[in-house]
Amino acid sequence: MAETKTENKIEREYIIPLRRRWKIVPRYQKTNKAVKTVKEFLVRHMKIRDRDLNKIKIDKYLNETLWHRGIKNPPAKIKVLAIKEGEIVRVTAVEMPQNIKFKKLREEKVTGIAKKIAEKRKEEKKAEEVEAPKIERETNEKKEEERENKAAVVEAGREMEKAAAKQMKHQPKQDIKKPKHQVRMALEK
Repeated sequence: MAETKTENKIEREYIIPLRRRWKIVPRYQKTNKAVKTVKEFLVRHMKIRDRDLNKIKIDKYLNETLWHRGIKNPPAKIKVLAIKEGEIVRVTAVEMPQNIKFKKLREEKVTGIAKKIAEKRKEEKKAEEVEAPKIERETNEKKEEERENKAAVVEAGREMEKAAAKQMKHQPKQDIKKPKHQVRMALEK
């Protein structure tokens, strides 16, 4: 048993014998009993006063190490690292089968890549926040130019209407022949 103490943190390494406990249960419950044995062992040795098994948190790779040969054939003993922080004890496997080691490495690689991508996005977002006022100013300037252009077009249209109205006013009126059906309608009114 190797032990390391820091502030509010105790780390211990254990080799837990499992065979003695799972040997006495039916074949279809052996790995379940092995998991429970790990928890009971650590409750006893990590000095958890109320003997609450819920305060022992088993790492998913330790769980897979116990289960990798199925429910009927758990390992006879297992080497674990227990870290006690306050009342909670976190347990990880020290020695794992090759397939679980590779699975753990693959998952760490994927999470590492995901973290890098997340950091990159944060940096891009910060850069956008810095550039955002510049872009806003540019877009505001463009909008103002468009408004001025629209106002100029509207003014030009009004001036053209005034000029056309002035020209119509000074032209002599022409007799416009109305179609017969419009004449009848005017007489009926």
